[in-house]
Amino acid sequence: MNTTAPAQQSARGEQTPETTAFLRVRVGQEEAHYGGDLVDGARILRLFGDLVTEITIRTDGDEGLLAQYSDVRFAAPVKPGDYIEARGRLVRRTRLRRVVELEAHKVLSARPGAGESAAAVLDAPQLVCSATATTVVPYRRTDTATALNPVAEET
Repeated sequence: MNTTAPAQQSARGEQTPETTAFLRVRVGQEEAHYGGDLVDGARILRLFGDLVTEITIRTDGDEGLLAQYSDVRFAAPVKPGDYIEARGRLVRRTRLRRVVELEAHKVLSARPGAGESAAAVLDAPQLVCSATATTVVPYRRTDTATALNPVAEET
């Protein structure tokens, strides 16, 4: 899900619509990785990667290449049966780089102690992870080389 929100200012001082992306997923039992039925943090980072990819497709028509995560903070455990909402927001755009702020929140929590399929809606979403991602997109230039050196077509 992508939304266009209030305008943000580009590097050139132009007003551009804010670009965001959103995912909601249920964490399956097969994703338990550690003792105590904990899900590894890489699961959340994969969601973040999907958000960054969607944003760069929407802004550049290309998936781009995720170059780095920074300021990654795991704030709460994730367990099978939890529902996670992840959001990304484009905060900076240069010629080749896009910087996206990311957050994942637990909105429904599994309650295995109350029964195999018991779950609860949380009163307030619980932050489980936040990060900043930088992605690189291909340099697109006008095709001046073709205009200057036209190639003869075979007939």
